[in-house]
Amino acid sequence: MISKSEVRPGAGVRYLFRGVMVGDGHRRAGTPLRAAQDEAGVPPGVWKGRGLAALGLKAGDVVTERQAELLLGEGRHPDADRIERELLTQGKTPAQARRATVLGRPIEHNQSAETDKAKERTPWLAFDLTFRPPPTAHIAWALMDDEHRRVLELCDDIARDKTLAWLEESVAEIRSKAGGKQRARVKDGLIVAVFRHYESRATEPRPLLHAHAIVSIRARRPHDGKWGNLSADSLMTHIVAADTLYTLYFMEEVTARLGWAWEPREVTPGRRPVMDIAGIDRRLIGWQSTRRQQIEDALPDLTARYEERQGHAPGERAGYALACQAADQTRRPKRKELLSLTELRTRWRESAIRAFGACIVYRLAERARAAAGAVWARVRPAVDVALAAVDVVAVVYVMRGAFARHHLLAEARRHLSYALRGRPHQPGLGEQIVQTAVDDYTRPVGRGRRMTADLRALYPRDTEDQAVLRPLTRKRTAPPYERARLAADALAARVHAVRRAERLGSRARPGAVAVPAASSSRPRPFRTGRKDGRLLKQETGVDTVEQTRRTFEAATRLAAKFQDGKRERAVTPGPRLQPAPATVPAPHTQQPGTQHTPGRTPGGVA
Repeated sequence: MISKSEVRPGAGVRYLFRGVMVGDGHRRAGTPLRAAQDEAGVPPGVWKGRGLAALGLKAGDVVTERQAELLLGEGRHPDADRIERELLTQGKTPAQARRATVLGRPIEHNQSAETDKAKERTPWLAFDLTFRPPPTAHIAWALMDDEHRRVLELCDDIARDKTLAWLEESVAEIRSKAGGKQRARVKDGLIVAVFRHYESRATEPRPLLHAHAIVSIRARRPHDGKWGNLSADSLMTHIVAADTLYTLYFMEEVTARLGWAWEPREVTPGRRPVMDIAGIDRRLIGWQSTRRQQIEDALPDLTARYEERQGHAPGERAGYALACQAADQTRRPKRKELLSLTELRTRWRESAIRAFGACIVYRLAERARAAAGAVWARVRPAVDVALAAVDVVAVVYVMRGAFARHHLLAEARRHLSYALRGRPHQPGLGEQIVQTAVDDYTRPVGRGRRMTADLRALYPRDTEDQAVLRPLTRKRTAPPYERARLAADALAARVHAVRRAERLGSRARPGAVAVPAASSSRPRPFRTGRKDGRLLKQETGVDTVEQTRRTFEAATRLAAKFQDGKRERAVTPGPRLQPAPATVPAPHTQQPGTQHTPGRTPGGVA
């Protein structure tokens, strides 16, 4: 997952240099950055991003303390000292030489009394994006051998770099004109400093492989090449879509390099499941996530005070804010004891062996490979774009009502994670699912770019689906995601019924019950064309659904009659005649090409 925070002048910069850059450890005053990193047992930071070329840096270069002070702390060129010396030699004044090294607007301008808005007096200098793999990846990284550790670190690097590349290519925008009203794509790309950490902030440090990607807010405009500030709104709006993309890439890299599979795990009943490596003992998750237990212990007191103050229980958004508050209150400095990564891994392995036994720890890789074989035996990793679009729209609509395109993109990537279980997806498949959902199953709402589900495209009138879905869209006591999954499963079941009816109607066999096709056999079963701002006529009406139901009843009677005759022949002595092949299979038998419903069945999506 990806968490975000801003870096501002003052406390934000101090935390960056005293904590993030040295592994959140204890940095003594006067200790050089590289020496503090060696003492904390963390590697030095490295530069990433395509925007480095404009500053004379290269991806993979080590982040020096002076470079970080100038660029991330002051918004100046990382080689400002040399540039100032050259300009002073040429006869420039100190003020002119300093101004020449500033990228964009100086910080001093925002901190002046002439600034209208108070929030602009403490400008952003960078974004701190923290990348964390799923919990079971931390366990495998900490307890397995060095070869698996290096592979998992490589998978994390690749997934993080691909996610940052998507952010700078498709999301990052730079502001221009008065008030930053105009937005445009950046000229080169982003400038990012990446710092890797190894442990959590628990009382007894636990393994937590994660990396801080410090994204500088400075970038160049495309039309004139001048430096300006990134749009914070654009990056923060797409942070959930970036989170799901990072998880999807990490799962694919782990599966491709280690052959492991993934399976969903429900952490909180009624909430979204998380994807874990199949075969990792669930007890080790509790051993690793002691930080989560600290937050849960502090949460009841905060919730009680909220209810006393507000007079009602906290909702989903307020609950998330209380959890963040509990995390801040229980946050403590990391250990002051200096241990290398090898010493940490030895201590973690000994602790896990004492808690669960050597068999659990030393057979992690073996059990992961065996569990992967079981997963691939029951899951067919394939994606039906039309069915995925229905699922995505149903989930997002029930949970949000009105939504934007980035909400659909995040849910589409979650759908791919569950359906593929680590198998690679085609580039642009998530965007294809979103475009199908927007074109066929949504309608615009309001004056902005918001949209909502087109209910008359998702299900016909006066059918059982309408009775199932409408109560789910209202405020209920059940968690939103549980209601969303019920709605998605109901719609997926109807898609399967319509497709079966079309196949039965297109196969004229002796003794089979003919069913007229509801529509042409297209991947998008509910539309005849693109949306042009108006609702289209339904292809699947009440009569078709009723005929489908009668077809299945006739098929059931025919199959039961065939089974009765087979049993009579089995008990009758004498020569037996070969039975004629059944023309209509039993309705519970899976037809060729039948797809599984995502979220509830173990088969994923075909």
